[in-house]
Order: sequence, then C-alpha cells, then structure tokens
Amino acid sequence: MSDSEFTVTWHSPANPPFRINGFAWYGEEGKYRRLPQAPRVAIPPAVDKFANCASGGQIRFRTDSSGLALRVKLSGLADLNHMPATSQCGFDCYIDIGERQLFHSSSRYDRTKQDYEIVMYQKMERRLRDVTLYFPLYQGVEEVSVGLDRDGIIAEPAAYASDKRVVVYGTSITQGASAARPGMSYTNILSRRIPLEFINLGFSASGRGEPEVAMLVGDIPNPACLVLDYEANCPRPEHLEKTLPEFIRIYRDAHPDVPILVVSKIRYARELFDDALLNKRLSMQAIQRETVERLNRHGDQNVFFYDGSGLLGDHFHECTVDGVHPTDLGFMRIADGLTPVLQKLLE
Repeated sequence: MSDSEFTVTWHSPANPPFRINGFAWYGEEGKYRRLPQAPRVAIPPAVDKFANCASGGQIRFRTDSSGLALRVKLSGLADLNHMPATSQCGFDCYIDIGERQLFHSSSRYDRTKQDYEIVMYQKMERRLRDVTLYFPLYQGVEEVSVGLDRDGIIAEPAAYASDKRVVVYGTSITQGASAARPGMSYTNILSRRIPLEFINLGFSASGRGEPEVAMLVGDIPNPACLVLDYEANCPRPEHLEKTLPEFIRIYRDAHPDVPILVVSKIRYARELFDDALLNKRLSMQAIQRETVERLNRHGDQNVFFYDGSGLLGDHFHECTVDGVHPTDLGFMRIADGLTPVLQKLLE
C-alpha cells in the first residue's frame, strides 16, 4: 500500500472478537474448507477438490476503523473463463447501515497474482459499524489478514437470531457460478435477509447426491433446515430417482425432524431450442415432487418441494452467463423467490 493510504495493524480473523462463519468444520480444524480435511467416509476426488473453495465463508466483526485492508494468500490463480477474478478469488465488503447490510467494495487485484494486499476502504468517518467480508467463491484461501487503524476498536458483530444453520447442498450454481462478486451468490444474498449462519455446500459438477456426502452433511450440528438443490448435476432422471430418497433417508437418521426443502432446477436457455433438455427437466421435476409427496404420505411432514423452474422469471434466458449459470440478476431473482419460502419454513 502507498504512503497516502492509512497505517494499518494486521489482525488474524481466527482470533476473537472476529467471527468466522460458513465453514462447518472451522471450529475443529481452523481451515477455510467446506468439508472436513479427513472425512470419516471416502468422498469423490472432485468433491474433495471443490471443498477447498471458500464459497459461503464470512468474516464478521464490528469496528470504528477509518479504513480496512486485506492481505490474502490464495491456493491458486484466477483461471476461469465464465467468472471474473473478483468472484473467483476476491473478497466482498458489506457494511451494516441500520438493519441492512449494504455492499461497499470488492477486492479488485492483479489476477496474475496468487497473493495480494488491497485497501477495501479508507477515510471513513470514525464510528462503529458491523462489517461482513465474503470469501471467494471458486478458489481456496490459505491465509487472510484484516488491516485496521492502529487505534481502531474491534468488537463482536451483531448476534444471529440463534445458533441454528441453514445448510444448502447443490451444484455449481449453488457454489456461486457465475456471480460477478462473492456477495451476489444466492446463498450469500439469503444470508443478508435471514439472520442465521448459512453453510454453502455447492460443488461444481460434483454435487450428485452421493450417500457418503449425505453422511457428512448430516454431521453438521444445529441445522435449522436443509436445502437440496442438486438436480442440475444428475446425469439422468434415474440417477436422481435413486439418490434423492437415499440422501433424505441418511439425513433423517441424523436429524429426524429438521425441515428439508427440495428445490428443482432453474430453466436453461437452451430449452427453447432443445426439446430433449426440456423433457429431461420436466421428468426430474416430477421425480422430486413425487419423492416428497411419497415421504409425506409415509408420515414425514417436514419434507417440502419447491418448483424452481420459475425462479428466473419470464426472461429466464437473459439471466445467465452461458445459458446455465446465473448472472447477478439471476441470483437476485433466485434469492427473491426462495426468501419467503425459507422464512416460512424457519418459523
């Protein structure tokens, strides 16, 4: 940082009063990883790889510092062709104003670098504010330090409504592809509207409802609800027909009464030109609906189905980067659709 920028003292967010949220095993392992480092059951290599991506992670704290800087060491370089470096490898800064978390800045850095240091803001009026820093969506973070005024106050952030967590399991869309920055993934948008910790377990092309992963999802304590949104990674309807009831059965062994919301996938632009793709989605939608209805008939009244085909609205074909992965507009529409559903479920 240049001499014109504020003089900082560097802090590890691992230390109180900072709070690290969004990593279910962080308290045990101290790693910015979305699954345990040594899972108790074998998981697919691709799932293990994408578990290192820090999507959904948050650093939360309260400060009166006039400036905020970040020092970051990534696990790799920005290398995706469908996402900018700001979302793959960057952090977002949100600041509470009243009862709302509002976007302030993203870490725009040299994408050819694996390590970076950047000022998120400076010359801010000195008063206490709650700050949320959202982790990168598609890259691992080995180290991060928060730079604040040398004499700045650091305090605990506002408390959640409870210690319950919303766990969301799914695909690359769940993980955050292709938001322009981390704060715009739909689970992060939801986390600003519902005062609970969100656990993002979206695995790009790899969230396929494996029973081993279901066991690990069941290990996460204090769930408020589980959202299953993995249809888009299922290669065939038969795969979904087999894995969905088994995933729910395994989860029910660990959490007999936790609400489970099954969400069918959004519409893809190519459905307008490909009847086979449309029919595949309709078939999978029917499988999910029928699975939930069957479980309801057999006595499990805490499993629910939501038809996700309308989440992107009438102009669904304009809400993606590549016909599949939503833009920020698409993610906002997904969050708008799911917000009242989750709020009712969590009552």
